[in-house]
Amino acid sequence: MSKTAIIIIVVVAVLVLAAIVASILRQRARSRRLRERFGDEYDLTVGRAGNRRRAESELTQREQRRQQLQLRSLEPGERAAFAENWRRTQEEFVDRPVESVQHADTLVTQVMKARGYPVESFEQQVGDVSVDHASLMSQYRAAHDISNRNNDRRATTEELRQAMTHYRALFSELLEESTTR
Repeated sequence: MSKTAIIIIVVVAVLVLAAIVASILRQRARSRRLRERFGDEYDLTVGRAGNRRRAESELTQREQRRQQLQLRSLEPGERAAFAENWRRTQEEFVDRPVESVQHADTLVTQVMKARGYPVESFEQQVGDVSVDHASLMSQYRAAHDISNRNNDRRATTEELRQAMTHYRALFSELLEESTTR
């Protein structure tokens, strides 16, 4: 084999190795970025998807879908009306916790819709909202699960209280946040 052929083989091997290393580094950077952005939601998605690559693809699709949404800030009057409805919902909890949790679930969905999030299904809501509020998605899922058990009258008063606390956290963020993200 000639020196030229050996040099070409070495150069090609170095380029291939460099491409592989660059690809691995990009993948790790993507994983780190998604893990930082989505937190617990990242781990949950990996668990549900069965592997990291599929989960990261799903999270990236969520980000892309979110970029297509025309979210808006609430007008001061809307914000005040929602806040008043929430205050009444919380007061209702003392005498009617079952109905209060149902109202809280509905109110959170109404705020999402008013802001411009699609609300066709719960999983779609979680997917879209998780891009902006990932740290609250485990609480939102827990609240929704309790709300579903509440509909069947299988939730305890303590669980209903927890659901209200979880709903309040997401409601507050949705109510106060602007669309500048």
